[in-house]
Amino acid sequence: MILRYESPVCSISFRALILFLFLTCADTGKAQNSKRWEKAIVAFESQDRKSPPSVGGVLFIGSSSIRKWDSLSEDFPNKNVINRGFGGSKIPDSIHFFERIVQPYKPSVIVLYAGDNDIGGGHTAQQVFDNFKVFSNLVATRLPDAKLVFIAIKPSVKRWRLAPEMLEANSEIEKHSKRQPHISYANIWNPMLSDEGKPRPELFIADGLHLNAEGYKIWARVVNEKL
Repeated sequence: MILRYESPVCSISFRALILFLFLTCADTGKAQNSKRWEKAIVAFESQDRKSPPSVGGVLFIGSSSIRKWDSLSEDFPNKNVINRGFGGSKIPDSIHFFERIVQPYKPSVIVLYAGDNDIGGGHTAQQVFDNFKVFSNLVATRLPDAKLVFIAIKPSVKRWRLAPEMLEANSEIEKHSKRQPHISYANIWNPMLSDEGKPRPELFIADGLHLNAEGYKIWARVVNEKL
């Protein structure tokens, strides 16, 4: 199935049909596994009822690399940032919970980091790209004034063997973003490599997968350029 961004001139009913097809065709098996994140999503909703975030902020969503970004407010001091990263989530999980932890905030910018766990779990670069297009089309359809920033899948010590697949996914998403006015691609891949072209261990905690403060400094610099 070929997924394309639909222009604003399309009818609402046609958009709805396309969106339905996106959601039903995109990795439905993985979407069923999204139920394991239900407690995390309910916790976000409970937090929102107690202290509703302002609309029009910058929403960070995705996997644990977002969830563990503890310095988010300090790294983006002039932005109203909202962190809704959850566990080892994949792109289909962010699609599954879009109406609950993306759409209600009416963000001006959505920063997505996902695809890392997808490929780590056996997804191909094409599957990651296809699912990214589903997510980006949700943004374009449900939040037409919002911009989407995709943080490139990172090169990590632990998953370096998967680098070719990750690079392919990154490349497809980057090329796609250049054709879509609402999407920006944040290339954190290159700055995280050593002169020898390998992941820099000093940017990671002991597990070789998650970032330390130095790693997040790179992400903050690159993402700030896109904001």
